Amino acid sequence: MENFTFNSPVLQLEGIFLSEQNLYPTFLFFLFVYVFIMVSNIGIMLLITMERSLHEPMYILFCNLPFTDVLGNSAVVPRLMVDLLRPASERSIGYIDCVAQAFCYHMYTTSTHTVLMAMAFDRYVAICNPLHYTTIMSNRMVAKLTAAAWGAALLLVGTLLGLTIRLNHCGTFIANPFCDNASLFKLACESTYINNVYGLTYTVFVLSASMGTIVLTYSKIAAVCITSKSKTLNSKALKTCSTHLTVYLILWLSAFIMVLLHRFSGYAEYRKGAALLCHIGPGVLNPLIYALQSSEMRRFMMRILHTKKVMSQ
Repeated sequence: MENFTFNSPVLQLEGIFLSEQNLYPTFLFFLFVYVFIMVSNIGIMLLITMERSLHEPMYILFCNLPFTDVLGNSAVVPRLMVDLLRPASERSIGYIDCVAQAFCYHMYTTSTHTVLMAMAFDRYVAICNPLHYTTIMSNRMVAKLTAAAWGAALLLVGTLLGLTIRLNHCGTFIANPFCDNASLFKLACESTYINNVYGLTYTVFVLSASMGTIVLTYSKIAAVCITSKSKTLNSKALKTCSTHLTVYLILWLSAFIMVLLHRFSGYAEYRKGAALLCHIGPGVLNPLIYALQSSEMRRFMMRILHTKKVMSQ
């Protein structure tokens, strides 16, 4: 019994408390959102893979972004929908499954930042050093940037979860709709000082590195645009950089809302709702922003629709 008492293999999720009249509309909302995220993001990945004109560094690096959206939302949303239809007492999850969900969730949030950092470097080279763009942003460089983005995320998140699973846990109740690192180490019955220190360092490092990269690259891009008299260059910079910056600001706004509401325990239900909306928000908005902003993607999609129309006639 001692092993079960201190390291229970089954945990209970708090989930979301909904009235009977709001249960099924909420379920249908998450179902619609999840289907949209899967179809739109997987569609964009297939589009970039199949269309040769999109085999450029900017789109290849961007292809990592819909992959992170698929990964993060697949780890959270289907399980959440199942739990919505269960009584609160039956919302259980295995400890190993909980750790796996937390790993995917943190890989999603961290890799999104690292991928956007790699994309910022690509935009910097394209605007500030256009004559050497093809030389610098070779296939090898794109592969290195992709590997660095995922490798850094894997190292940071692996260490984060590794420090947590080494702890013995006395609690079994996850006060959250899904598993994350903070919810897991709060179950521990021993000191979590190292976890708190590393967790804070990890958060500050990821946010500071991503913000520092964005500020540095965009400052240089702005300086080039201001000093340049080329309307073509300025138009290109505005078109490509505004899309990337919009996606980054959505990510930051989502993280800021989650952190802010986490500080106020009296707003637990609002925090959980905001956390879920902030989690699924980027997955919904990213494909819309890039599909609407990218003329290459729009032209290819219109060509597909026109071909289908002709075939149907």
